[in-house]
Amino acid sequence: MKLSSFNYLVRQGFDNVWKNRVMAFASFCVLLVSLMLVGISCLFYININSIIGGIENKNEVIVYLLEGTTDERVSEIGETLKNIPNISNVTLYTKEEAFDDLKKKMDDYTEVFNSLGNDNPLPDAYRIRVSDISLMEDTLRATEQIPDVEYVSSPDAFIEVLTESRRVLTILASAIILAMLIVSMVIISNTTRASVFSRRREISIMQSVGATKSFIRFPFFVEGMINGFTAGLFATLLTWFSYDSLVDLLGRFDILSTIGLGNVIPYGDIALWVTLAYLIAGSFIGALGSVLSTRVHLKHRAANM
Repeated sequence: MKLSSFNYLVRQGFDNVWKNRVMAFASFCVLLVSLMLVGISCLFYININSIIGGIENKNEVIVYLLEGTTDERVSEIGETLKNIPNISNVTLYTKEEAFDDLKKKMDDYTEVFNSLGNDNPLPDAYRIRVSDISLMEDTLRATEQIPDVEYVSSPDAFIEVLTESRRVLTILASAIILAMLIVSMVIISNTTRASVFSRRREISIMQSVGATKSFIRFPFFVEGMINGFTAGLFATLLTWFSYDSLVDLLGRFDILSTIGLGNVIPYGDIALWVTLAYLIAGSFIGALGSVLSTRVHLKHRAANM
C-alpha cells in the first residue's frame, strides 16, 4: 500500500467517526461499559487477594526449641530457619521474653511466679512467618526436621480455611471475569455489526468502483481503533475517580484495619498498568470488532452476488 493511500484511508477513518457519530457514540458507550465491567472485576479480584495477603502476614508460627539448647545452637537454628525458602521472617522469642509476657497475662498469679525465683520453665523459641500459606505443610515439615526443635505450633484450622477461601475466590473471580468478557464481546460484536450494516450502501458503492476488501476494511479498522482508544481513555478516568473515592472512604473510617484485614492497593501503584490495559484492550477490541464485522458483511454480500 502506498503512503498516500495509507494517509487517505487513515483520514477516512477519522472522518467516518464524525460522519457516523451516532453509531460511533453507541459503539463508544458499549466499549466503555464493557471495559469497565471487566476492569472493575479484575481490580476487585486483585484487591481481595491483597486483603487476604494482609491476613496471611498476621499469621504466625512458633518454633519451640529443646530445653537446655545453648546460645550458639539457638543462633545456628535461626540461620537455618532463614534459609528455608518459604519463610519470610524469623524473630527470636527468648524464654525471658516469654516468661515476662506470661506474667503480664496472668497477673493474678504473681505469688506463684515469685515462688519460682530465678527458675524459668519456658523454652527459647522462634516466631516465623511464611510467604505462601499454600506451602505451609512443606515448610512446617522442613522446620520440624531441624535438630533441637522440640515442636512447632501453627494455626492449622485457620490456614486451611484461608487456603480454601482463596481457592474458591480465585474460581469465582475467574468465572465472573470470563463471563464479563464473553458478554462484552457479544454486545460489542452486535453493535459493530449494526454500525457496518447501516453503511452497507457506502460499502456497496466502494465495491462497485473496484475497491479491494482491504481498502474497504481499513477505514473501519481505524474508526474502531479510535472508538476503542477513546473508550479506554474514559474508562481509565472513571475508574481512577471511583477507585480513589472508594479508597478515601475506606481510609477515612479505617474499616479494613479495624476488622484486622489488609489494605486496598493504592491506585498510584497500579495506575500505569490499568491505563495501558484499558487503552490497549479498547483499541484492539474496537479495531478487531470493526474488521470482523466488515469482513462478515463483505462475505455475505459476495455470496449473494
